[in-house]
Amino acid sequence: MNIALFCIYSAVTIAAVVFLGLREFHMLQLNGYKTPEHSWWMKKNFRRYIFPLVLFAVQFLLIPLSGAARTALVIALMLGNIIIALLNKPGKKFKKPLKYTARVKRMLVTFSILVAVFFIIAVIKGKTTIYFNRIWNEAHTDFTYDSKETRWFTKALPYILAGSALYLTPILVPLSNLINKPVEKAVQNWYINDAKRILRESPSLHKIGITGSYGKTSMKFYLSELLGSQYNTLKTPESFNTPMGVTITVRQHLKPTHEYFICEMGARRVHEIKELCDIAEPHDGIITSVGPQHLETFKSIENVLNTKFELADAVQARGGKIYLNGDNELIRKKAPEYPNAVLYGLQEGNDYRATDVSVSDKGTDFTVTVPDGSSYRFSMKLLGEHNVQNVLGAIAYCHGIGIPLEKLALPVKRIAAVPHRLQLLDKGGNMTYIDDAYNSNPSGCRAALNVLGLFDACRILVTPGMVELGAKQEELNFEFGQEAAKACDYIVLVGKNQTVPIYNGIKDAGFDMDKVYVADSLGEALARVQEYKTDKKKIVLLENDLPDNY
Repeated sequence: MNIALFCIYSAVTIAAVVFLGLREFHMLQLNGYKTPEHSWWMKKNFRRYIFPLVLFAVQFLLIPLSGAARTALVIALMLGNIIIALLNKPGKKFKKPLKYTARVKRMLVTFSILVAVFFIIAVIKGKTTIYFNRIWNEAHTDFTYDSKETRWFTKALPYILAGSALYLTPILVPLSNLINKPVEKAVQNWYINDAKRILRESPSLHKIGITGSYGKTSMKFYLSELLGSQYNTLKTPESFNTPMGVTITVRQHLKPTHEYFICEMGARRVHEIKELCDIAEPHDGIITSVGPQHLETFKSIENVLNTKFELADAVQARGGKIYLNGDNELIRKKAPEYPNAVLYGLQEGNDYRATDVSVSDKGTDFTVTVPDGSSYRFSMKLLGEHNVQNVLGAIAYCHGIGIPLEKLALPVKRIAAVPHRLQLLDKGGNMTYIDDAYNSNPSGCRAALNVLGLFDACRILVTPGMVELGAKQEELNFEFGQEAAKACDYIVLVGKNQTVPIYNGIKDAGFDMDKVYVADSLGEALARVQEYKTDKKKIVLLENDLPDNY
């Protein structure tokens, strides 16, 4: 074996392992460290693994080669490894970059050990084989074990082992996650139990759980605004709606002075809401919606419904109230199973009902009627009738605990749009953005298009479409395209492959396809928007922004 060549090959390969490994860890983190979700993501993005797989197979051609032919193939493999390194080199700006959490650092140690095993065996294997060859030959003078084929294999094996460490990195990364699973489970349990202890030691703290297929983050912010006007209130920040997100919030932010704790609860699988309820033990709850969200992991809308109502089960067991969006058909059908339910919405039959809704590009006015028949007129800066539902849910809860409607009028008027959820961003001049880039869904898309339709302007949609809708994804994106065609003057799609159903829906609706553009990136899409010439002001709806793993 040419030691110098092997050293150069190893150095290049290690660099490629580092770059590819960090990229795979980033994707694993975005997939929530969940092996099934990450495996599905790898299958969906199999094209990114074709080149490493080809190199993995090609390297075995080193076995029958010798001399200059082997050297040439080693150099070719080295160039391939350099390409892998360049394709995965650091420096690309991500929307949500890899966070070097304690968990990631532990996995990096395990991953490094797995990679090191390949290189250690590669270094010692040649020497070991040669040593045993010499012993064999000395003991069997009538037979030579060190045959030509054995020498070839011995010299090729170090390169094959070193290369395999790189080409198998997409497998070694999730494998390190699986190996560390018992350790991570123990660490998580310790933190979760500590959060439970803190909550047990806060007997006067009133806990509210909020869940739903969509609308739960907005509801959390609105309820926090209203409750916060009367009580010292803590809410889980941003989208901290997982067991560890809730645990971090409790351990780092909960103070003895807090009177209410609003806990957002998210789920991608059955029983994940129950897991969160076991931590927070909510006294009351709010379910904002049930719809076709995360169907790739839930598998059916029935599973989504039952999982969301795990919050209702937990609240009912503690004698609390569950506030339900009565305008949602699935929720309304299940509501009679819960005698502690309070319904809110715009339709007749709800306990808290909003009527006389007046919507403009300046805001929304509506009247709230409560169970005793009294009513009050509210005004808010939020755009769209759909926002009335969530604000109404927050009003219903606050009134239910004894806050008079008139005391809620000013806090409702002060409510600002949640970042990236129909947030109006006036850029000055001839351009205004409606930023609805967070986690789009069928209901949210329709609501966003309705808001876009409020403006007397040149209406432009920029979207990559909706994801995580399982078998219904193509159908729902097709319908989104049909609806967009009715509301927009121009449409810019982001991503040539995933937006095909939207494109087909737009075309099916008879839209002028000269006013549709398909961009490769958001940057290209926004540049295209700038190029459109119009006498009217441009209102640009940014509907969804897919994470880096899409």
